[in-house]
Amino acid sequence: MKAWSALSLRGRLFLLALLPLLASLALIAFAVRHQEQSLAEREQALVRASYLDARRTELKHYVDLAVSTVRPLLGQPDGQRRAMDILQSLDYGRDGYFFVYDLQGRVLMHSRQPELTGQNLWELRDPQGRPTIQQLIAQAKAGGGYVEYQWRKPSSSLLAPKLGYVVAVPEWGWMLGTGLYLDGIEATMAELARGARHNITVTLLWVGAVAVIGVALISAGALALNLSEHRSAEAKLRALAREVVQSQEDERARLARDLHDGVSQALVATKLLIESAQQAPAEAERLQALALKRLNSTLAEVRHLSHALRPALLDTLGLAAALQHLAGEFDAAGGTRFTARVRGDELALPESVKTALFRITQEALSNAARHAQATAVTVMLAFEPRGGVALEVEDDGRGFDAHAAQAVADRGLGLRSMRERADALGAVLSLVTAPGVGCRLRVTLSAADLARIAP
Repeated sequence: MKAWSALSLRGRLFLLALLPLLASLALIAFAVRHQEQSLAEREQALVRASYLDARRTELKHYVDLAVSTVRPLLGQPDGQRRAMDILQSLDYGRDGYFFVYDLQGRVLMHSRQPELTGQNLWELRDPQGRPTIQQLIAQAKAGGGYVEYQWRKPSSSLLAPKLGYVVAVPEWGWMLGTGLYLDGIEATMAELARGARHNITVTLLWVGAVAVIGVALISAGALALNLSEHRSAEAKLRALAREVVQSQEDERARLARDLHDGVSQALVATKLLIESAQQAPAEAERLQALALKRLNSTLAEVRHLSHALRPALLDTLGLAAALQHLAGEFDAAGGTRFTARVRGDELALPESVKTALFRITQEALSNAARHAQATAVTVMLAFEPRGGVALEVEDDGRGFDAHAAQAVADRGLGLRSMRERADALGAVLSLVTAPGVGCRLRVTLSAADLARIAP
């Protein structure tokens, strides 16, 4: 939460745009991976089942062919020998052959491993401990069928899984069968699995590329927006700085003009009256009275200039009296009716709050007098029972488009100045206006806001 709070608004918007995209792409990648894995597993199962079905049918046909070949030899004196010679010659590839055992597990014929002939393999077991020959003989006695077991492959001399089909020849006490090694299908399954993994990897890479492109586009958009906003903010800041400097120069020029044209000339006139009184004793009393009158006028002018720089009422009588005096000065200019009212019991406010609210009011009244074309402007200072304060300035003038005014760098400087003063206090400034409907400015400070501000 601290990290989130430390982010700027642009940073939060960037994350809010980026995180759903990344989450969506992650879910898509997970779904694609899961679906492709499921599809690959189903495909492998189908291929394996089809392969084994074909192999089983093939093996049965081979054994049926062998039985039909040796069956005419049943009952002949040398039929068993001739049958074994025929079966010895029947093969189908390097690892396709027939074998014959008696029903006690002794090898009678094995075309690829003749060294086994005559051996009794009844107790032969595979690496898992399963009795190989006993399984084959039991299946043959049961009427024939398929058996999966481990056997040494002639072409590689390695143990490999094998699918066998065996039948019994009860007239001779034989078990006759053949088989196909299944390591080929395992290699095919492994190749299919590798292909599926490759496809999944390629798909995830595409999803990752889309994610990178999406992040890059969002970052580029955020950067472009940031640069645009930065340039706009810089333009507004430069315009505001120029306005501030110009306002300072205008105020200094006005103060210098007022001092020169008013105070300075009044003091010169007073000086001349005093000098005349010294040179003409007979007229001294009258000249001194004129000098005193001119000096009082000069003091009033100095007080007026001092009040324009910072009203003394703000320090002596408080914000409410200062705002009422300010509204009275604007009202005295004529043309528009300016009034100021106070609601609630006045609170002791920090100096920074009084100064900011006074300057905001001064700016609002100045704007209303110059631009609003209003017939009445009202200032309301409300002290809330719970300790907050609210300032409201309302006029019935022509209003304006606040968004358009602030969008232009050299316009809306007064409004931005008021917002900056409010933001510096942590106050909430709201402006309700539109062309033709007047304007209402409200600045609100809660008791908690005032408590945070140093007195």
